Amino acid sequence: MAFDANVLRRANQRLEQERREREEREERLRLEAYEREPRLEQLDRRIRGTMAGLVAAALRQGDNPVEAVRKVRKENQELQRERAVLLGAIGLPEDALDEKPACPLCGDRGWQGAKMCRCLRELCTREQIRELSKLLDLGEQSFDAFRLDYYSQTVYPGRGTSPRSNMELVYDVCLNYATKFGRFAVKNLFLTGTPGLGKTFLSACIARTVSENGFSVVYDTAGNVFAQFEARKFLRDSRDGLEARDETRRYLNCDLLILDDLGSELTTQFTQSALYELINSRLVSGRRTVISSNLSMGEVARRYIPQITSRLEGEYHVLHFFGDDIRLLRKNRL
Repeated sequence: MAFDANVLRRANQRLEQERREREEREERLRLEAYEREPRLEQLDRRIRGTMAGLVAAALRQGDNPVEAVRKVRKENQELQRERAVLLGAIGLPEDALDEKPACPLCGDRGWQGAKMCRCLRELCTREQIRELSKLLDLGEQSFDAFRLDYYSQTVYPGRGTSPRSNMELVYDVCLNYATKFGRFAVKNLFLTGTPGLGKTFLSACIARTVSENGFSVVYDTAGNVFAQFEARKFLRDSRDGLEARDETRRYLNCDLLILDDLGSELTTQFTQSALYELINSRLVSGRRTVISSNLSMGEVARRYIPQITSRLEGEYHVLHFFGDDIRLLRKNRL
């Protein structure tokens, strides 16, 4: 799972902040306990001393190390019992002053060897959702909030089915794609239809669910994506060029890329080349992509080079959106 470097950096900062705040809380509690029962401070110093003595006893030469360790361990246990009694007397559990990391798996380091720990992955997920929310208003956009009643049950001209029946199928595919991400038979989606039919809403639902399940998700519009590819090529070693290089890496390497509003960009030879690189690279590496567009697949074929059209037709599952503009319907119901 290739989380964006900025997401990972903010997650690490939050992990460090939470660790520091926990240590500060523990230190305040320790000082308050020492003030209420001064004997506790003496016991803690002796306990730390016996732990060091335990190691020394094990390494001691000449004496019987087994007997030495036994004596040190017995002393430590007696000190621990006295400490537990004193803590209970002031209303604290016996482990109240022990240093306890929030994550026992990694000790709040965020990593178990070379593997990202669950605690850091959860922080990355929260940071990623916060980033996505800046673009998608994820507070309202979820599968549970999707409304099928906006879609007519009357058969739509030229389609042979109603917008409601069609959207039930579209909704089921999107829901399964998101909840079973990486395991669902369909790897890539192409959402096509005129504006105002729910393509962006369902794209946001997919982004939210996949992100909450711990995968790296990048959402962006086609115009912004191609602008970054252009800056990467023509600005090269400038600051903007280096930032664009990082952005294009995100597009190429994230677990799920959601490319919104394909066809709204000015189509040039360069944008066609960038789109081909994006689609082909992600297909070759086995990474999933969702594309939404106002273009039909026939319009895609007329607008883009055959290499792009072939990959979209052969590797993407097309979901058709049709019916009345939902935005207008919602406005009229207010």
